[in-house]
Amino acid sequence: MRVGVDVGTARIGLARSDPHGMLATPVETVSRDHSGTTDVVRIVAVVAELGAIEVVVGLPLALSGNRTASTNDAVGFAEVLARSLAVPVRLVDERLSTVAAQSVLRAAGRKAKTQRPVVDQVAATIILQHALDTERALGKPPGSPVAPTEGP
Repeated sequence: MRVGVDVGTARIGLARSDPHGMLATPVETVSRDHSGTTDVVRIVAVVAELGAIEVVVGLPLALSGNRTASTNDAVGFAEVLARSLAVPVRLVDERLSTVAAQSVLRAAGRKAKTQRPVVDQVAATIILQHALDTERALGKPPGSPVAPTEGP
């Protein structure tokens, strides 16, 4: 079982895989706490409740592949998670996952106003599913591991 994380400025989407790592499904949306307390505590609890063996955090790069402010925010958040969890944390490219999530929700008939509570969960599901599919295709985990660093 793996947990996918879509880090946003206001909300964090969570998804989970099945025990065999074949299919990702939405779990919940966590309100972002920029002090790094309640959001991290909730994610740690979800990881423990699900018995996850790894956490996959989306790395939002620009279409050009360059880093942005969102990239730095996600990396910093992933480092906090790596310090807080007993399981590995991995960063994977998530370009366009939120756009894809919005498209999926629109296709399902959800209006923009009603998407907000779930779009982050769907984005996390897309990120995790992409990571699972890539690992099966390549025979190795995608992205890069996050080393726990010293922090506040």
